[in-house]
Amino acid sequence: MKPVTILAIESSCDETAASVCMNGKILSNVIASQSVHEKYGGVVPELASRAHMQNIVPVVDQALKEAQQVAGISGDNNSILHSVDAIAFTQAPGLIGSLLVGTQFAKSLSLALNKPLIAVHHMQAHVLANLIPDKKPDFPFLCLTVSGGHTQIVLAKSPQDLKVIGESIDDAAGEAFDKTAKLLGLPYPGGPLIDQYALLGDPLRFKFAEPQIPELNFSFSGLKTSVLYFLQKQTPEFILENRNDLCASVQHTIVQVLLKKIKKAVVQTGVKQVCLAGGVSANSGLRNGIAQLGVVHGWKTFVPSFEYCTDNAAMIAITGYYKFIAGDFCGLETGPSARAEW
Repeated sequence: MKPVTILAIESSCDETAASVCMNGKILSNVIASQSVHEKYGGVVPELASRAHMQNIVPVVDQALKEAQQVAGISGDNNSILHSVDAIAFTQAPGLIGSLLVGTQFAKSLSLALNKPLIAVHHMQAHVLANLIPDKKPDFPFLCLTVSGGHTQIVLAKSPQDLKVIGESIDDAAGEAFDKTAKLLGLPYPGGPLIDQYALLGDPLRFKFAEPQIPELNFSFSGLKTSVLYFLQKQTPEFILENRNDLCASVQHTIVQVLLKKIKKAVVQTGVKQVCLAGGVSANSGLRNGIAQLGVVHGWKTFVPSFEYCTDNAAMIAITGYYKFIAGDFCGLETGPSARAEW
């Protein structure tokens, strides 16, 4: 039986990525990052879309080269390119200009190669990134998906049946990390730096507001305001001298909010397989916290490797593979969407 080969493209924000998977096994996962945004303290949409246009051809070419080598296919890149069964791409959500570059490139390949298209929802792909490793959860499982733009609890009953059962009503946890980092004078992206300094600090030194939101939803705007008001009363010298403790305390507060909600979700659903996903799942405090909860409560916990936590095309490829099996294709009329419901 001919293996199912998917070429995937991800361009939702400031990472240009391409991946090839064969029968659900990732053969390549190439990512080009954009350092141009660092001096602006955040992603500049126009610069991001321009960089995608520069990066997408060499990134796809490199992904094909690596995949062909891993698969042991002789010949040039066209050999594996013509063996591709479908082209998957991130259709939503994200920066519209960035999405447009990846979408149009995927459509062009689809027309040139006469291959079907598969539209992928970026947040669904983060959840299904947990199906990439050999050690993967069985269905059903719960997934705490935490990124710069989203914070969600997802109940996954199958690759095609993913339901959001809790989400942030305002800011995402990743945004809380990044905004706090900016208040502390840390360079962009600040979330990973908070994690580094937190390892050296006392997580119980400072107390910040922990929002009390009903059911399984989240809120982080109050926490950001609490941190802002506290820091406004301090001198720059105090903030610098206590940076490690401040980072540790903020991180502890955010992580505790996340862990309490996932504990509540387990109780409500009875599902004891718990996964992490999204860029913030690379945070050491969150990864350790979920692992400890698993030991205490007898859960099976799963955390993707770092390369599959942040934006990448491997998660688009694995999602595309399961959509291919289900016959879930899209037409050339499908366009990108900055915001899209599941």
